Amino acid sequence: MSTAFAALVDWGTTSFRLWLVGEDGTVLAERRGGEGMATAAEEPGGFAGVLDRHLAAVSVPADLPVVACGMVGAKQGWLEAPYVETPADPDSLAAGAVKVPGAERPVFILPGVCQRADGRFDVMRGEETQILGLETSQDRQDGRELVCLPGTHSKWVTLEKGRLAGFATFVTGDLFAAIAGHTILRHSLTTGDDRFDAASFAEAARAAFAHPAEISNRLFAIRAGGLLAPEAAPHAASTLSGLLIGLELAGAASRFGGLGGHVVRLVAAGPLAARYRAAFSALGLDATAEDGEAAVRRGLLAAARRILT
Repeated sequence: MSTAFAALVDWGTTSFRLWLVGEDGTVLAERRGGEGMATAAEEPGGFAGVLDRHLAAVSVPADLPVVACGMVGAKQGWLEAPYVETPADPDSLAAGAVKVPGAERPVFILPGVCQRADGRFDVMRGEETQILGLETSQDRQDGRELVCLPGTHSKWVTLEKGRLAGFATFVTGDLFAAIAGHTILRHSLTTGDDRFDAASFAEAARAAFAHPAEISNRLFAIRAGGLLAPEAAPHAASTLSGLLIGLELAGAASRFGGLGGHVVRLVAAGPLAARYRAAFSALGLDATAEDGEAAVRRGLLAAARRILT
């Protein structure tokens, strides 16, 4: 068996993932938990206690270093790791890492990435490690790629020869939750109805992409359709989802000079990945699926090698 090189941790707002790896990246053990940044401080021993219990569960040597990314480095986290500026790469992430003082073992927290250029202020924390861990695509001769990471706050990122050159955040998930729960449309969406109507979704995505300025009107039409033609009206939740994801894609197309010339690298899993793939398909756009978990491990390992060797 390979000798353990480091423990790599992806520590988000609501989740904890740890991998014990050899220097070649071989996964020797892993742990998962729900002790994310939002609750870790309230656990016995706080952040240090959470980490120590997970490490003890896989019998990690007392001096083995830990390299972590994600919300653990936010102001509300264990120790703030200030943002580094775009363009960013594994070298700048490693250089911006902060060491937790007083920890029983070496613990390094990677910084997030911020953007200030042209007044387009933006931040990310955790996704940058995942993005920089993506394997380089051979499809782009100019070395420029576009990456989409769907989520509550979806990230669209330009990669240039493996460097994170710029990005834009779209609060699509927040918008869905706010509209579904706090507007007139809450009366149109049925609680517990998790159905996905592909036709309603695709039609809505195409409409929002083609006519983004009409989004407010299209949203109200969900309510009006349910009142005037309840049997014929498109499925409300699928329509709302399609409108908001279509709007996001329209925004990304505007921001990055169109999507038609790109094969977008889609870093997602589960139902959310399926919806974004459906939106790309409805719009005749190309996207390739990426393994986000493997990518974040590669990104963490690349930074760990620079910090520890």
